[in-house]
Parts: sequence; C-alpha cells; structure tokens
Amino acid sequence: MAQATLTRKDAAASGPEPVRRPRGRRHRGEDLTKILFVAPAALAMLALFGYPVVKNLMMSLQDYGLRTFFTGQAPWVGLRNYSAVVKDQLFSQAMVNTALFTIGSIAFQFTVGLALALFFRRRFPLGGLLRSLLLLPWLLPLIVSSATWRSILEQDSGILNRSLTWLGVIDDPVPWLNSPSVALIAVIGVNIWIGIPFNVTLLYSGLSEIPDELYEAGQLDGATGWQAFRFITWPNLRAVASVLLVLGVVYTIKVLDIILGLTGGGPANATQTLATQSYERSFIDFKFGEGAALSNILIAISLAFAVLYLRATRRAVDE
Repeated sequence: MAQATLTRKDAAASGPEPVRRPRGRRHRGEDLTKILFVAPAALAMLALFGYPVVKNLMMSLQDYGLRTFFTGQAPWVGLRNYSAVVKDQLFSQAMVNTALFTIGSIAFQFTVGLALALFFRRRFPLGGLLRSLLLLPWLLPLIVSSATWRSILEQDSGILNRSLTWLGVIDDPVPWLNSPSVALIAVIGVNIWIGIPFNVTLLYSGLSEIPDELYEAGQLDGATGWQAFRFITWPNLRAVASVLLVLGVVYTIKVLDIILGLTGGGPANATQTLATQSYERSFIDFKFGEGAALSNILIAISLAFAVLYLRATRRAVDE
C-alpha cells in the first residue's frame, strides 16, 4: 500500500507525460518538406526541358510549315512526316554517315584521351601547364574551330597540304573537304581533335581517384604494366568510362555546327548526317514537321543506346 502511494506521488511530482505526436504524421510532414524542396527544380525541368520535347513531338505529327506562322494552322498528319523522312533517298546515307561519324569519333577520342590521361598521371615538370593547354580546343567556340580547320584543310592554300608536299608525303594536294571519299574522314578528324580534351579531363579525374596502395600491392603480386592496367586501372575506371562513352555518343550523334562550318553536308551529301538533315528540313526547306521528326529519331537512338549500354555496364559490374 505504501509502495503504491509512493509511486503515485512520484508520478505526480514528475508532472504530466509529454504528448507524443503520431509517428505517421511526423513522416508525412517530412515527406511534404522533401517535396517542397524538390518542387521548384522539378517545375524548372518541366518548363525548360519537358515542354520543348513535348512541343517537338507534337510538331512532328503536324503539317507544320512556313505558312503556319501566318495562318496559325498546323493540320494533324499523324506519322506522315516520319514516313516522308524515312522514305527519302538521303535518309539511309545520313544514317550510315551518322554511325560512321559517331563510332569513329568516340573510338579515337576515348583511346587517345585514355593514353594522354595515363601519360599525365605521371608527375613531371610542367605537367599541369600542358594539361591546361590541352583544354584549349575544347574551350574554343566550335564555329571558330571549324573556320580554323577549314583554312588548314584548304586544298590549294591550306597549311596541311603544303606541309605534306614539302615533306614529300604527297605529290598533289589532297581535296580534304572537296572529295566525297575524303570529306567525312576529315570531319571526323576535326571532331576527334575537339573532343579529346573532354575525354582527358574526365579520365584523368577517374585515374586520380585510384589509390596508389592498389598499385603497390599489385607490384608485390607481380602485376605491372599491362597487367596493372587490366586488373587495377580499368576495373576502377569502368564507371567513369561508362558515363564518358554515353555522354560522348549523345553529344556526337547530334553534332551540327562542325559539319556545317566545314562542308555544309557536302560534297555530294558525303557528310550528311541526321542532324544536318534535320537542320535543312527545318531552316532551309521550312518543313518544320519533318525536321522535328528527324530530331525525334535522333533522340530515340540516343536514348536507346544510353539505356542498353548502362544496363550492360550494370550487369557487368554486378557479375
């Protein structure tokens, strides 16, 4: 009895128990706070990216031409624009040129960029200065780079042909930008030159994150040179390389200004790609619906490649 009385007195002295908020209500408040923080960014993404994509998709399904700006009418045509661009005789050539341009650019950009990143990983005098100078091609405006390379590759007065003739490598000037058999190679070469600094920067950053202790442990096990690259460098660099390749393909497949600045899609449509075809349909022929259809095809190809490649990479990492 006395113990029960003491317990009641202690409870009375300690005061009333604090009222605890229900756990579910607290979590709902936290979720609402998170949504409020994310909402402005989501609205900005929808306004800046979502609306143009939807508008482009709608244009590709309409007869959207020059007269639309005067009449405000764009009749619904369904998939007629897609059928028109796919049946065009230049579509297959543009697809092949786009594939060659993308594969050739990405392969050499990544290979040369990785070699230079491995070279710059070794510490030597003026290494930081050389890395900084290597960024210049990437920092220059693309139209400036195109104009510069156009003067370099000029058939009669270009410094490249003059240098090769002086060295005895060629007897006659090479029509780098005027020959259908050479023009695409020249355009790919210029795009490789522009894209190497981006590859070097990302790959060098990835190499810098690999601990030196792994190489020291590998040397104890006899892993040096190629074996160190195969079993230490590449597995730790795979994530960076995957992102770099995806970004490279998405960027390269839609390159327009370099081709327009060098060849304009010629000669004889030898450098026509899906991007240049979309530009010509929209801003030269003023068939905006067909131009939007071509750009949507580019988006679909880029998205498909990104999904397939990332899934394959994730599967390889999991295994």
